[in-house]
Amino acid sequence: MAWEYSEKTKQIFMDAVQGKPGTHLGEIEQPDGFGEHGSIACGDALRFTFRVERHPEDPLQDRIVEARYLTFGCTSAIAASEALCSLIESGGYSPVGALKITNHDIVDFLGGLPEQKIHCSVMGAEALEAAVFNWAQKRGVDLEALGIDLHAEDKEEGRIVCQCFSLSEPYLRRKILELGLKTIPEITGAVKAGGACMSCHHKPGGLQDLLDEAWGRKATSFVPLPEFPAPRERAAAVNVAVATGRPILSPFQFARQIEQALDQYVRPQLRRDGGDLELVDVKDTAIFIQLKGACAGCPNSTQTMKLMVERTLKEMVDERIRVVAV
Repeated sequence: MAWEYSEKTKQIFMDAVQGKPGTHLGEIEQPDGFGEHGSIACGDALRFTFRVERHPEDPLQDRIVEARYLTFGCTSAIAASEALCSLIESGGYSPVGALKITNHDIVDFLGGLPEQKIHCSVMGAEALEAAVFNWAQKRGVDLEALGIDLHAEDKEEGRIVCQCFSLSEPYLRRKILELGLKTIPEITGAVKAGGACMSCHHKPGGLQDLLDEAWGRKATSFVPLPEFPAPRERAAAVNVAVATGRPILSPFQFARQIEQALDQYVRPQLRRDGGDLELVDVKDTAIFIQLKGACAGCPNSTQTMKLMVERTLKEMVDERIRVVAV
């Protein structure tokens, strides 16, 4: 699946990789501000540097005159980094003033980004914050006294919620509020949390709990599956159901629960990497799945089936589910 980038995004990317005049790919030696965000192990990493024209008396009047970046990432990561540098240089910002630039400004500059690539714009804004923090330390600027809290240590301190991307509870709480993230897919799109094994989605203290604490617990349209017996046990289960008033799902209702879980939690994660899946058949608790797109024939397809598809269905639907690749 090809990402639907704006023409401006594609042009900015092409200009950058070709090193055309006016682009910003590179690194400033002995920069006044240095910041990094992400990690190569997670698939995206950005190093951002800037140089200022120093004011002789007041460091708050320093002006950023040059910005550069090194990005390990995709088209949107490179384009977003270019957008950040262009916004800063054209605006004649002081380092503190540059903090007004948000990931939304970067997205707007690019003419939009696919929802699954919004995290690339967040990465730029985070690297900028880290570089301004570095500049402030060098110039003796007390950001806290100015009412600016950059949370420089959020990712290193506090309980780790998303183990795959090493994202901590303080960091995730802050980004949920700052970016107005209301769902788990929105969190994944913005900061990548929950985008790998997905085990942090609904565990105690996981992403859903953080969302509930931030915005209040909301009723969900997804209803966990009541116990679903195999056919030979159904007659006895019906007798129990009659006595207790507990509902028994039909095979059709069970399949609907499976499809709902796949649509809400699995397909969005596969599609962000160009993959997809097809629900082929449901036989009792055996679920027959075929991977599509980039996931078909992938060397990690077995892990995808077990760690993503089967684990999600066990967690969200029924722990007895077994996924069979077809």
